[in-house]
Parts: sequence; structure tokens; C-alpha cells
Amino acid sequence: MLSIAVSKGRILKDTLPLLAAAGIEPVEDPHTSRKLIFETHRGDAKLIVIRASDVPTFVEHGAADIGIAGKDVLMEHGGDAVYEPLDLNIARCRLMVAGRPGCLDVGQRRLRVATKYVETTRRFFAAQGRQVELIKLYGSMELAPLVGLADCIVDLVDTGNTLRANGLEPLEPVAEISSRLIVNKTAMKMKHAAVQRLIDQLAQVTADA
Repeated sequence: MLSIAVSKGRILKDTLPLLAAAGIEPVEDPHTSRKLIFETHRGDAKLIVIRASDVPTFVEHGAADIGIAGKDVLMEHGGDAVYEPLDLNIARCRLMVAGRPGCLDVGQRRLRVATKYVETTRRFFAAQGRQVELIKLYGSMELAPLVGLADCIVDLVDTGNTLRANGLEPLEPVAEISSRLIVNKTAMKMKHAAVQRLIDQLAQVTADA
């Protein structure tokens, strides 16, 4: 039995057609059901639907054999505790530094950055030789520069409409983001045939898309 952890929201919506092409379709609709574990029409696989930030943890510790998570989540999780064999090329967007024009020029003081991607942001600015003051937020990131909480933000940007609506603009790219297939290292050894079969199937589906 393969257990596959998928995050709620856009990634789940984009992932279900890929899994269906590999013969893995949930018996019930995950969008409407309150269940968290779903049996599939392929008897050797089940889906676990959880928060995006929890997917790498479930896979790392073996609570799921396979996971599908955004590269932003994987970067923030850090480490090499899981294999990342495949870019599924879905849920694409960019992780960006954003703010008002000129906001990055703060003279001698530290730049104040609001983000939920604290570790990723620290590494990004450290690579520039710049120390920053990080303010962790969980939502409404665009508000931080408007009320003086931070000079700028680091957040996911898709269309940029929310930034523009709040007088902000993307300033520096941090990373290109898409959803990745990740695999528990023990599962890759103990369930190698089943795991590799799914990787190959999803790779073919992604290539054909």
C-alpha cells in the first residue's frame, strides 16, 4: 500500500488529474468530504490530505510514503531528509521580495522583512551579505509595509494583482516555485517497485501535459 500526502487547495486541485492519469482516483471527492484519508479505486494506494507545510514532515517520518508539495514549502523545511525525484510543473508561481519602490534602501539599519518563509528569506539575504530583521506572519502579508510593520515582504506571487491593489510591486526574485514529488527514503528502498512505477507514470503524464 502506498500512502500519498497531498496539501489542500490549489495543489490538490492540480494534482488529482495527474494521479487520475496514473490510475489513482479517490473513492470520495476530497474537495467536499471532511475525511483526511481517502481510499482510491486503485487498491494499493491511498491519499492523505493535510496542510501544505506538514507534507514534508509526514514524508520524512514515514507517515506517508510519497508527498506532493510546493518548492516553497520544501525550501523552508530544509535538509535532505526526503528524495525529490520529480518536478510536476503544476501550481507554478514565484517567491519574491516585494514592497514599495525604494523600500530596500534603508541606510545603515537592518532591513525589516515580513514573511512566513523565515529560513528561506534569511538564507536569501545572507547570500547577499545582508543581515535582516525578520518578522514572521502567517497571512495578509501585503499589509505589513502599509502599516509600518516591515519595509518589505517575501511572499508567493502569481498574477501580482494583490500587490498592485495595495501599492506594492515585485522587486527581487527569490525562487521559481512549482509542486514537486517527494519520497520517503525508506519507502524508496522497501517499496521501490511501486514507488518507481508511480514516479515513471507521473513523469510521463507531466511530459505529455
